[in-house]
Amino acid sequence: MSGHVVALCGGVGGAKLAHGLTLALPPQELTIVVNTGDDFKHLGLHISPDLDSVMYALAGLADPARGWGRREETWTFMGALEGLGGESWFRLGDGDLATHVERSWRLAQGATLSAVTARLCAALGIGPCVLPMSDDPVRTRVLTDDGWLDFQEYFVHRQCQPRVRDFMFAGADEASAQAQVLETLGRPDLRAIIICPSNPFVSIEPILAVSGMRAAIQSVQAPVLAVTPIIGGKAIKGPAGKMLAELGFDVSGMAVAHRYLGIIDGFVLDEVDEARAEPIPGIEIFTAPTLMSSVDNRLRLGREVLRIADTLAARSSV
Repeated sequence: MSGHVVALCGGVGGAKLAHGLTLALPPQELTIVVNTGDDFKHLGLHISPDLDSVMYALAGLADPARGWGRREETWTFMGALEGLGGESWFRLGDGDLATHVERSWRLAQGATLSAVTARLCAALGIGPCVLPMSDDPVRTRVLTDDGWLDFQEYFVHRQCQPRVRDFMFAGADEASAQAQVLETLGRPDLRAIIICPSNPFVSIEPILAVSGMRAAIQSVQAPVLAVTPIIGGKAIKGPAGKMLAELGFDVSGMAVAHRYLGIIDGFVLDEVDEARAEPIPGIEIFTAPTLMSSVDNRLRLGREVLRIADTLAARSSV
């Protein structure tokens, strides 16, 4: 089946499925919309962690061991910074630093984040369109037992240790959804929206919180399908499991599916959790092997979610 696919994603886990979709689709048939609620200023630089994770994954540059940053990275800059007594809690590799410097000076010259991202993707040889959720600043904040914390303070500096109570997305009400994103969601040949296996609270919900985004997604005729970030009661990467537990939810794919009620038409559980599937009105549950431990796994899951999305589309047209 042909048509345009929109993927919504955050960092590492979402980037893997985004990569799988790039392998399964012609580049002109895929748009990847990335969370920028994690963005922050550090050492005078504009850091976009999720955009970078997606770009590095699509360009074949992602570090497979750390799960973030560039492979074969060097750390001369960080060593020199530490020697000067500078802030070193957020690690910037030498190759990664070049990305942040290039982004920051172009933003300072008046370019939009979308334009800078397009330029970086072109330089890295990335075919599909990669877009930030907004060109306006939206910043995720986490309410913890220690009070409100900026996301990177919670995630990196505090290493997710404080107990989570709530979230807010500062600036989301005033921010405009990126214009090309809205245009793509309104395409008559829209095939599917795929919500990648990203943290629902801090990777996907910031995207949905941007003014106009949720309504645009809910208005599409194409199927909306989400993939679980939880396998066997655990998050493969990141604090999604810890957040679910601390907020009083079951640590399961089904809990994530319930979180997307009103947004999605289908949800993909991992096959190991098939026995935990339960009916949710308005959401059809599917199972598939969702662990993406290799490039082949990414391609296989990319093809499978497209097949499931096409199945949902066919059923809705009957």
